[in-house]
Amino acid sequence: MKPMDIVVLSGGLSPERDVSFVTGREVTKALRERGHRVLMIDLFLGFGKEGDPMDSVFEHTEELSFQAPPIPEIAPDLEAVRASREDSSPSLIGPNVISVCRKADMVFMALHGASGEDGRVQAAFDLYGVKYTGSGYLSSAISMDKGVAKSFLIHAGVPVPEGIVIRKYENARERIEREMQLPYIVKPLCGGSSIGVSIVRKPEELEPALIEARRWEKEFIVERFIEAREFSVCVLKGEALPVIEIAPLTGFYDYKNKYKAGSTVETCPAELSEEKTKEMQKYACMAAEALGLSTYARMDFLMDRKEHIYCLEANTLPGMTPTSLIPQEAQAVGISFPELCEKLIEISMEEK
Repeated sequence: MKPMDIVVLSGGLSPERDVSFVTGREVTKALRERGHRVLMIDLFLGFGKEGDPMDSVFEHTEELSFQAPPIPEIAPDLEAVRASREDSSPSLIGPNVISVCRKADMVFMALHGASGEDGRVQAAFDLYGVKYTGSGYLSSAISMDKGVAKSFLIHAGVPVPEGIVIRKYENARERIEREMQLPYIVKPLCGGSSIGVSIVRKPEELEPALIEARRWEKEFIVERFIEAREFSVCVLKGEALPVIEIAPLTGFYDYKNKYKAGSTVETCPAELSEEKTKEMQKYACMAAEALGLSTYARMDFLMDRKEHIYCLEANTLPGMTPTSLIPQEAQAVGISFPELCEKLIEISMEEK
């Protein structure tokens, strides 16, 4: 690939803001190793002040790039982030972000959560003619809403856990107690990184679970809790990579276990029979096709003790560090992390 001017877009204003910075930092480093001029910026805080000259930004990328802090063990205080922006604008997109991205050959989407995975930024970029990595605005929006995505998966024949979607106008406790049997899991409808997720095993645990879910969103999904092994499969341009198994040392695969070093054992390729490996990969490809995810995405799965497979969700902009799940799957087939970052750019350029 010839050298390019690339913006790595990270941060934003979602509970996964800090996770996004880690992705952005590692992608920036990898693409610079491949000879590209790479500028990392924060979607929400922006780049400089509105109206600052942007003509030579790619000549000074290392000095001008946003410096990502280490990832903490808890989700960020978004109100504090919002208050830190100098212009006090309600806009999700910070100063000069659009103008800088329009000067780039490609924007590498290192965003996670609602600021980036829900399709709004992609829609804005489409209007401005900005090229970006990953899926388009419609498939991103469909995949972000767990309830909507689940209906697409069911229609496509992909097995999913039983569950219900609680909308903001409903009496959540009444409907859950009427329609769900313990144990079950409560999670925000559009969240990620397991933020706001609670397992409810006893009746008295429901109210704290509802409070926790509502901290992040007004709508949420309640699914039957399945004692199972956890897996993930990346689909890259319609083809499934090797299956990876995720085994937390304690508890489930929550925010802390995902991002604290040494909290989880990850095995790739997963220790599965050839039959179950192919079945899970088949479902991953079916899910990607059903949701319209044509570039790359990561599908998360459970497999219970009877070896029944369930698709939990699709991640349209999953974590991208050398130790993240997709890079581990790519490494298993001989694709290094810098090569993977370039490959995602190449595929995205072909699609757009």
